Amino acid sequence: MAYDEGLAQRIRECLQQRRGITEKRMFGGLAFMANGHMFVGVTGESLMARVGAGAYRSALKNRHVREMDFTGKPMAGYVYVDAPALMSERELLRWLEACLAFVSTLPPKTLKPRSAGKP
Repeated sequence: MAYDEGLAQRIRECLQQRRGITEKRMFGGLAFMANGHMFVGVTGESLMARVGAGAYRSALKNRHVREMDFTGKPMAGYVYVDAPALMSERELLRWLEACLAFVSTLPPKTLKPRSAGKP
């Protein structure tokens, strides 16, 4: 599945002053990572937002927000935010800040050792 490059660019612009942000292609889209933790992604025209279990139900009460059912079943702590809810930079930034706040509560990522035979 292709992803909305325009939305990806808007996210880059909102986050350009932040340290520790990286991008990684995954799930047929693009994920944005903060210190190794995925916090948002772009899949199709939607934002994949990692809001955490505590904010999950509240997030679903917003217009144009739905369960993330990427694997065929809802993933608690993750929601899809559809394009109409991201029209302004203020709206997009609100989601980015909420997701960054959540992943900042997670323990630091540790690097996994590479398996033998893998470059």
